[in-house]
Amino acid sequence: MTLQVGIIGTGWFGMMHAQKLAQLEGVNVRAFTATSRQKAEDAARKFDDARGYESVSDMLDDRKLDAVYVCVPPFAHGEIEASLIDRGIPFLVEKPIGVDEQAPSAILKGIEEKRLITSVGYHFRYMEGTDRAKELLRERTVGMALGYWMGSMPGVSWWRKMEGSGGQFVEQTTHIVDLLRYTAGEVSEVYAAYTGPRIDSEHEGITVPAFGTVTLKLASGAVATISNTCAIPAGDRTGLHLYTDGGVLELGHGGLTNIEPGRRTEYANRANPYELENDAFLHAVRTGDASRIRSDYGDAWRTHRVTMAANESARTGLPVKL
Repeated sequence: MTLQVGIIGTGWFGMMHAQKLAQLEGVNVRAFTATSRQKAEDAARKFDDARGYESVSDMLDDRKLDAVYVCVPPFAHGEIEASLIDRGIPFLVEKPIGVDEQAPSAILKGIEEKRLITSVGYHFRYMEGTDRAKELLRERTVGMALGYWMGSMPGVSWWRKMEGSGGQFVEQTTHIVDLLRYTAGEVSEVYAAYTGPRIDSEHEGITVPAFGTVTLKLASGAVATISNTCAIPAGDRTGLHLYTDGGVLELGHGGLTNIEPGRRTEYANRANPYELENDAFLHAVRTGDASRIRSDYGDAWRTHRVTMAANESARTGLPVKL
């Protein structure tokens, strides 16, 4: 069965997914939708028999698609997913799934009613280091976790506005929140403190906080702290450290470091997690077996709720129970 796939969004993620899909047997990239027809057509020219469209409805009316990849900024979610749900088209959507709780909740309701296959781009779940950490945690108890996403501000204008991105904890650090949930269990309470907005001589009108620290209580009884900044010019770092009764597990883009008494073991990430994510989603579309998908929309919604709770707590100064 050759799958006909459409791409909504022609930024880095949209084109990355399109290029990887085009290299697979049994997959045809057939359509693109972007913020302008010109952008969509420019993207489509790079792929055999692909076309560019000005709107999602035009694309879905003209092409019979088996699956769609949704790669748009956080503020753009809602109507796109509703169109796909209405037509019963499985989709993979890049995180985060929105900038508020209302739109994702409505989307989730539609997905559940249609029993639609979905996947969300939490690619840390598909890393080999994460697999190894999950194995080790079967025999360990997590007492505490420390997570971080430290870097500079992305260059796109919508990212610098809270209404555009939801802020760094929602747009970037959601990966660490999701990794915490995936390895250590569900979050039951959140307390957050942010500073900002950031003072920046290069950009005007910034409303996202520059720094933030979020304390989380887990259902297991463990505690965690996840901090982030988008204000440093150097020293970028991203990861999650899990402190257990058997030692420390340090997870990051490169893999896993397992620190035990008298021993330190490295497990490198060798496979491409985006390719594994694609394999799981496309297998589900072909067969109906979604067991390989590690983050469907319902699961991603639970991660999103944690990031929304953090924003609420930072705004009110009060802890938020989930």
